[in-house]
Formats: sequence, structure tokens, C-alpha cells
Amino acid sequence: MISELKTLLRAGLAAASATLVLQACEPARSAPTSAPSPQVSVVTVHRGKVPITVELPGRTSAHLVAQVRARVDGIVLQRAFQEGGDVKVGQRLYQIDPAPYAAALNSATASLQKAQANLASTAALAERYKGLVDANAVSKQDYDNAVAAQGQAAADVMTGKAAVALAKINLDYTNVVSPITGRSGVSQVTQGAYVQASAATLMTTVQQIDPIYVDLTQTSVAGLQLRRDLASGQLKVAGPDQAKVTLTLEDGSPYPVPGTLQFSDISVNQGTGSVTVRAIFPNPKLLLLPGMFVRAQIEEGTADNATLVPQAGVTHDPQGRATALVVGADHKVATRMLQLKGTRGDQWIVESGLIDGDRVIVAGVQKVQPGAVVQATEVAAASPAAAAPTSGTPMSSADAAASQAPADAIVSQAK
Repeated sequence: MISELKTLLRAGLAAASATLVLQACEPARSAPTSAPSPQVSVVTVHRGKVPITVELPGRTSAHLVAQVRARVDGIVLQRAFQEGGDVKVGQRLYQIDPAPYAAALNSATASLQKAQANLASTAALAERYKGLVDANAVSKQDYDNAVAAQGQAAADVMTGKAAVALAKINLDYTNVVSPITGRSGVSQVTQGAYVQASAATLMTTVQQIDPIYVDLTQTSVAGLQLRRDLASGQLKVAGPDQAKVTLTLEDGSPYPVPGTLQFSDISVNQGTGSVTVRAIFPNPKLLLLPGMFVRAQIEEGTADNATLVPQAGVTHDPQGRATALVVGADHKVATRMLQLKGTRGDQWIVESGLIDGDRVIVAGVQKVQPGAVVQATEVAAASPAAAAPTSGTPMSSADAAASQAPADAIVSQAK
């Protein structure tokens, strides 16, 4: 009986020891913790003077365009310019065969001389009859006929002079010259080609591209506001405060020379509902060519008390109103209704709705709601590693050893 009791006691002690060992080997359970506040990136905004600009698409066009066309009929004997080269006003471009027109000039000159000789004869006869008619030596009718013949001869002289002048003009037209200074285009005719004045044969085109026009397109509503700004004096097209215009080329690079605003068209395109705004740019290096697509930024004035906010920090509600989420001093999120003026680069121009020093959320907007407490990080001071949210704090090796020490002691004591 006593031996059975000892056996049961030993079994109970073994079970208790095993329970202690198992409890010592179980990992320590951490105390429950509260969920961390969401992290967001913010930008601190400040109010001040912000230039108001509008960006418009457009195309370049030549300042002057001259289509050189044939003004007389004939064979082209010579082309006296290089295609694509610069030409001066009055410089010869083509030579049309002048022989027929030189002959016509000689004929007209001869006819004029004949008319002048006839005028001298009739004038002398009329003068002689004038003295004789007073003495009744000739009839009044003969004198009148002499005077009429003199007038007809004078008219023939005038006709002859006009014919000579016309012949000289046609002869001059055989020497085709450039009407403007500019750059020549492709020659449409070659040596030996026959050109006609009646068909106004196009021979070449000369364009002046320094300076150069930029024709911009804007909506009629924006054009109405532009004309209001011009009328009020906020936008000026002349003087030291005239509106500046800058260009962005097709490849995205900026054009180095600013231009000036010229005028806004007075008619609206009925098909597109747009108006044309013209600006002029210096083009000393001939970088701009007619027909190029560009984008222009027009400075329309300055907002004296506005705020610039990154576009990522501005959203629109279902009613289309602009809103932004800001973080207050208590780290709580609040919604602000904004009044926008336009854009400047990748930022919105905010007229009202924000105060100086507001912290606008620009990243993590989708993770927060108004009234939530957040951890705000300034974008300018945050690095990618610091901005990335973490799920918890990893346990160090020393802490792991300390937490494991009591279990090891219990196991050793059990042994």
C-alpha cells in the first residue's frame, strides 16, 4: 500500500515538473497595443504674390510672306539665287527672256517720236492759221481744223508716252526681283520653263521669319476675359509693363527669347468656338520656322494674395468643388473648400480657402478621413525610407535573450 502511494506521488511530481517545463518553453505573450496613426506627407503653404499665366497652343507663321509670281510671259533664262538662302529686297531671283519686251519698247519709243513730230507740225500750222484768220486769208473752218489736229497730235503724244512707260514696265518685269528681305523657299520653275502672266505662275516664295508671329488659340470665354483685362489695364500690350509671352517648343524645351502680345482677333470661329491671339517673337537664330507647333505661356497679371498648392493635394467633390485636406496643430485632419484661379506649372493657384502656414496633405490622402489623427511629415524634409510606414518595431537580440532567460532558468531548475 505504501509502495503504491510512493509510486503515485512520484508520478504526480513528474507531471508537475513536465507542466512547469512546458509553461517555461512557451513564448511570452505581448500585451495588446493600439493601432498606429496613419502617416501622411504634407506641404506647408504660404500666401503671397503669384504670377497668373495661361498656357495656349498655337503655330508659328512668317512675319512677311511674298509669293513671287510671273508678271510677263516668257522663257526663264536664269535662276539667280540659292534655294533656302537669304535674299535682300530688290535682289534678282530670275531672268525672263527680255528680247520681245525690248523690241516692244523700241516700237513704242518710235511711235512716240512720230507722234511728237506730228504734234510739232500741227502746232505750227495752227499758229500760222491763227494770224491768217484775223486777216480773212483763211476760213474760220480751216483754222478750227488746224486747232483740232493739234489737239489730236497732243493726245497721240500722251498715248505714245504711256505705251513707252508700259513697255518699260514689262521689260523690267523680265528681271524678277525679291519684294522683301527674307529667306527663299523652293524654286517652282527651272531654267527653260515657260511662265505666264495670265496664269500668275508661282516661281518661289520668300518669307521673313525674324521676327516671327505665333498664332495662339483660346476659347471665346477666355478671349472675353482677355479683352476685359486689356480694357482694364491689367494686361498691357505696349510699354515697359507689357505682357510677356514665353514659348515651349515641340520637343518640350523652352524657347530662350520672350515675346510680346500683339492683339486678339475680333471674330470667333463658329466651328470650334475659339479666337486667335497673336504674339510676336524675335528669331535671330531662325530656330522657329513657319508652321511649327508650340505652346505659349502668357502672363496675365499677378495675384497679390494667393497660394500655390501641388496638384496632388487638391481634389474635387461630386459637385465639382475644389477641396483639400489639411493637418491642424492637434494633428487632426480637416477639409477646406478652395477657390482656384488656375495653374502654374504642376501647382494650383488658390485664391481663398487656405491660410498662411496650413499643412496640406499631398500623399496618403486615401488613407485618412476628416477628424482622423495622423502623423504628418514634411515632403521637403522626408526621405523615401523615412516616409515609408512601418508595421511595428523589431525586437533586438538583447531583448530576446532577456525574455528567454527566465524560461531557461525554469528548465534548468526542473532538471
